[in-house]
Amino acid sequence: MKLDHQQRNLYNIGVSYKKADAHTRGRYSLSKDNQIKLLKEAKEIGFEGIFILSTCNRTEITGFAEHPYQLIQLLCKYSDGNVEEFARISNVYKGNEAVNQLFRIGTGLESQILGDFEIIGQIKKSFYHSKKMTLAHGLLERITNAVIQASKRIKTETEISSGATSVAFASVQYILKSVEGISEKNIVLFGTGKIGANTCENLVKHTQNDHIILINRTQEKAEKIAGKFPVIVKPFGSLTTAIHDADVLIVATGAEKPTVNLDLIHNNKPLLILDLSIPRNVAHEVNNHPLVKVVHLDELSQITDATFEKRQKHIPKAEKILKEVEDEFFIWLEHRKYVPTLKAFKEKKLYHEEEFLSHEEKWNELFLTGLRTKWGVSKSQITSFGGLTKKERVVLNQYILDGKLEEGPTQIVLSDSGFLFADAIAKDFFRVS
Repeated sequence: MKLDHQQRNLYNIGVSYKKADAHTRGRYSLSKDNQIKLLKEAKEIGFEGIFILSTCNRTEITGFAEHPYQLIQLLCKYSDGNVEEFARISNVYKGNEAVNQLFRIGTGLESQILGDFEIIGQIKKSFYHSKKMTLAHGLLERITNAVIQASKRIKTETEISSGATSVAFASVQYILKSVEGISEKNIVLFGTGKIGANTCENLVKHTQNDHIILINRTQEKAEKIAGKFPVIVKPFGSLTTAIHDADVLIVATGAEKPTVNLDLIHNNKPLLILDLSIPRNVAHEVNNHPLVKVVHLDELSQITDATFEKRQKHIPKAEKILKEVEDEFFIWLEHRKYVPTLKAFKEKKLYHEEEFLSHEEKWNELFLTGLRTKWGVSKSQITSFGGLTKKERVVLNQYILDGKLEEGPTQIVLSDSGFLFADAIAKDFFRVS
């Protein structure tokens, strides 16, 4: 199957908590290895713009294709899902609707826990992986940067992310309400991914428990977290013993198959298990143990409190900001249509570039084009324009400190992390006539 590049449209296809429960979402979850395999095949087929978002609440693929089925086929091939089921539980968006879906996801408005802005970090990371594999062309980068901008504005200009309402926080709140004397209980946290680390922080902060046990398959990762919080690290081999003594077990691993099964449960006292993993990492049979209560991510996400209600009040303002940034993107997209005509004019020498571009426009073009190349912006060319102003030098130094720009003897180039922000960085150096 090869793509016809003349017939591509932007699509967003996926499965989320809105139509699929945790068990079903687990079938469409993509491991890191399978994400890489999917992207490699996408490149072989001829995709130029595609990235994957796979979290506990959703698995989505955004890309330019002739038909959404090409994306659906890839998703089902590298997950445990199938096309027939996908048709019943999925969302499929095209064109402007696909763009809007990305905006809503990236700004936390589609999150299972409203205003959870961890999602924008996941989008950045996913886009970066695609870019490293040359699967994120300019238009997709522009969309992603616009989403990042909207997310930043909503987070700073509204209170929709105020308070602590995250999976980690909801987990700890559930524990506090369900287990008396939690500061004296035996708590075991199994898994040190993003959710595991955040849960660990919330446990330490809210339980006043000074003997929380942290276990991970890779002990180094657990010890790294232990360096930040007062917890006890135990080797993976001690998991069975730790569970036997536990009053609360939190499972936050990224495994594709259940890591906690009935064989590990030898408890003679009540045990509360919170499974924060997608796919589920606690085997279904564990629910049959008479002393065990298993609570999954979806149940925790239903926890509402004053914080959540407060966030809801800020939805209209967030929606307004989203529309402003989205409209700006579509205006830019409309102007982009005229670029081929302008290019043709230049190639036919109907206009000389010197006559067509003002001094400021040539400067802007220098940064807009130069930063997108591996050679960066030539410092000698900057000098030919009279050099950087004091304000521009301050901006440059700040980006260098942030690790987004690197200054060498002859050029200024984007760092690996800076590539994601190419448009925004170039814009900060623009001069207006």
